[in-house]
Amino acid sequence: MAPFPRNPSYMAGMTEPSLLWFRHDLRLSDHPALLAAVAGGRPLLPVFVLDDAAAGPHRPGGAARWWLRGSLAALGRDLAARGAPLLLARGRAETVLPALAAAIGAGTVHAGRGYEPWARAQSRRVHEALADGGRSLALHTTALLREPHGFGAASGKPYAVYTPFAKTLLAAGDPPAPRPAPDRLAGLPHPPGGETLEALGLYPVPGEPDWARGFDKTWQPGEAGAQARLARFVAGALGRYGTDRNIPGIEGSSGLSPHLHWGEVSPGQVWHAARAAGAEAGQTETFLKEILWREFSYHLLWHRPELPEVPLRAEFSRFPWQADAALLAAWQRGRTGYPVVDAGMRQLWQTGWMHNRVRMIAASLLVKHLLQPWQDGAAWFWDTLVDADLASNSASWQWVAGCGTDAAPYFRVFNPILQGEKFDAEGRYVRRWVPELARLPNAFLHKPWEAPSEVLAAAGVRLGTSYPRPVVDHAKGRARALEAFAALRA
Repeated sequence: MAPFPRNPSYMAGMTEPSLLWFRHDLRLSDHPALLAAVAGGRPLLPVFVLDDAAAGPHRPGGAARWWLRGSLAALGRDLAARGAPLLLARGRAETVLPALAAAIGAGTVHAGRGYEPWARAQSRRVHEALADGGRSLALHTTALLREPHGFGAASGKPYAVYTPFAKTLLAAGDPPAPRPAPDRLAGLPHPPGGETLEALGLYPVPGEPDWARGFDKTWQPGEAGAQARLARFVAGALGRYGTDRNIPGIEGSSGLSPHLHWGEVSPGQVWHAARAAGAEAGQTETFLKEILWREFSYHLLWHRPELPEVPLRAEFSRFPWQADAALLAAWQRGRTGYPVVDAGMRQLWQTGWMHNRVRMIAASLLVKHLLQPWQDGAAWFWDTLVDADLASNSASWQWVAGCGTDAAPYFRVFNPILQGEKFDAEGRYVRRWVPELARLPNAFLHKPWEAPSEVLAAAGVRLGTSYPRPVVDHAKGRARALEAFAALRA
């Protein structure tokens, strides 16, 4: 984008303005960087920089870009209503931010800390570029409960296992109470011009299929949407969370993951809302441990930056994967022949999200029954999830594949038939997302290939035509996975 002209009028006043760089913290409440930026009544210029070059292969995927557009629109409205409109920019952050700071006479840029390897490198470049001009970068904790580099296990090394990590954080007590958003912000009288939201190109290109057209039926990006979903969850599903979170056919989970990823709600806000809800202690603790799994994933990513691409267990670098484009495509399209897996993959495509229990079942089928590299599954999730989060996505795929530091044993192979029968016993989930099976009775819904021909005919199901046969037999797929694992240990 064009350089920002220096405006001496910003420097003529009594108070030096602040520059607030929004990253993965697109909210106004419980925002330490924002509060620091406006301390003492400083005038504020809020900015978001779309820096795809810095993120490289980990730039937001298609679904995440849809969410980001909606979140920026909501943030822009919220900031404008308080008197400090959001400036949008595109380019290298280490170029844009020093130029903006010089243009308005800001000595400090306030921002939330980034934890991905690319975000850490970006922060270093911004810091150096600002320092060259006699300015500084002040980083704050805006996306996590606590900094992942601030503590370790009793051995002095980073945590490698979730349970002791979670126990440590739970023993430390609740995080500080969230702080409200400022009622008013002192914006600059004549702020520099930036990009339009449309110019950022975050939606599908006009003329191409609008694959995201159904997302807005499910989601409301932005801080208001996050608070509404949080309130609905703690008032309802939290009280039954221990059991209902595993049932994909009902709204038993929080659905907060995309809001947390984009920082539209802080983990501290979620934590205190759950504590205040008055739910049974066991239900609340079970939910809070999910927040801690997210923290653990960032702890791993910070200390093991190779997490997104390289198995943390070195022996898995020689695992005998059998990459097959046809099998991967069948999984991606929800055409594996296993109804609960196909339901999940279709839910993902149509809504940008998949129920967590089904994520585990679908991921297990890909890496174990089909012996496809876990990185291929992670890449698909990265492009199709609105909550695509480098730490959580990578740690969870390594967990399922058995190659993480704290992972499910490779010989634990989810049975997609039994999992479907256990967690979708009435078939509500499968019937919604795989409608061609909707008329099958429950006894055969999760294993249609076992249904008698007359039952299939009555339900309008033609195996191999209207619905595929399994791409691999469960027993054979499981045996092949265990054989591959045994070869790895030999």
